Amino acid sequence: MTIWLELVLQSIALGVALAMDAFSVSMANGLNDPGMKKKKMCVIAGTFAGFQFAMPMIGWFCVTTIKEIFSMFERFIPWIALILLLIIGGKMLLDGIRGDEDGEESSGELGVKLLIVQGIATSIDALSTGFTTSAYSAFQAFISSLIIAIVTFVICIAGVKIGKKFGVKLAGKAQILGGVLLILIGLKICFIG
Repeated sequence: MTIWLELVLQSIALGVALAMDAFSVSMANGLNDPGMKKKKMCVIAGTFAGFQFAMPMIGWFCVTTIKEIFSMFERFIPWIALILLLIIGGKMLLDGIRGDEDGEESSGELGVKLLIVQGIATSIDALSTGFTTSAYSAFQAFISSLIIAIVTFVICIAGVKIGKKFGVKLAGKAQILGGVLLILIGLKICFIG
């Protein structure tokens, strides 16, 4: 029973740590769409939680099967996250400055493609979680990833709610602030960890 308690506590701690970037992006999404409905909030949080579930499982699989290849790829993970968040944040920032609502993703609209890119960018660092769970069985790794996903979902719902609250107060500046926030998250992932 002690091994399971340790697994749960470690997974909750990992979930909180891994969810911080997704929390910040959720907050930026809430800033950008202060009138967001509960269903969309759940879709955003669910997407981030889904990626936070999948990435540790993929990492666990890679570490337990193809260690050499994964080790070579791991050093590029922060750079991939940086590039994705620079593109998304840069677009939001430019659209906010220009007041451009003609683009594919207009102000206040978060499309499926953009949400998936955000999910990948904020969860790609969770691939390396496979190293911390490599001693787990497949079932234990699954439970650990599930706990991480649940923690991420709860944290992202909170992030969207906070963003929505401030988005109403910031009105036209929310998209600019959201873009800057995404760029800063990308820089943090790449250079600070």
